[in-house]
Amino acid sequence: MAVSTNDLKNGMTLDLGEGLFNVVEFQHVKPGKGGAFVRTKLKNVRTGAVIERTFRADEKLEQAIVDKREAQLLFRDGDDYVFMDQTTFDQTNVAPSSLGDAVHFLKVGDGASLTTYRDEIIGVELPASVELTITETEPGVQGDRVSGARKPATLETGFVIQVPLFVNEGDLVKVDTRSGEYMTRA
Repeated sequence: MAVSTNDLKNGMTLDLGEGLFNVVEFQHVKPGKGGAFVRTKLKNVRTGAVIERTFRADEKLEQAIVDKREAQLLFRDGDDYVFMDQTTFDQTNVAPSSLGDAVHFLKVGDGASLTTYRDEIIGVELPASVELTITETEPGVQGDRVSGARKPATLETGFVIQVPLFVNEGDLVKVDTRSGEYMTRA
């Protein structure tokens, strides 16, 4: 669907020659001399790279219609993750490359919002934090109370994060899915 640069909004997805881009910000500029133009900052949906692009005013661009569906992770099938759509109950196999860093925080039974474009999964949105169990870490030493000291810990998904010294194997911890950092014990 073609849209004019005058109709751009933050969060809109565009299908440009280089790929799919989200509009991060835009600014209409009308200089005293010459024609008006639109200065934009665009984020590549697949790679996350941010570019700046300038378009003529009233130039036509192709808007990408993306669909967000709530889904639940059912199980792993080899390397693929199998999700079930929460409304239609259809099952979809998703490659880890389509999920990006979300694979570090997904466990069976978790919900996620899958973003699709033309039957291709281009992204996944997780809750701001998830609760995961520590499967492996060194035991805390009694009396070692250094402020801010950290140690590595492996989560049930296989991802390694830094946790405080008092966290032990088997503890349930809350992890920030945006930064991958330990938040608190659950």
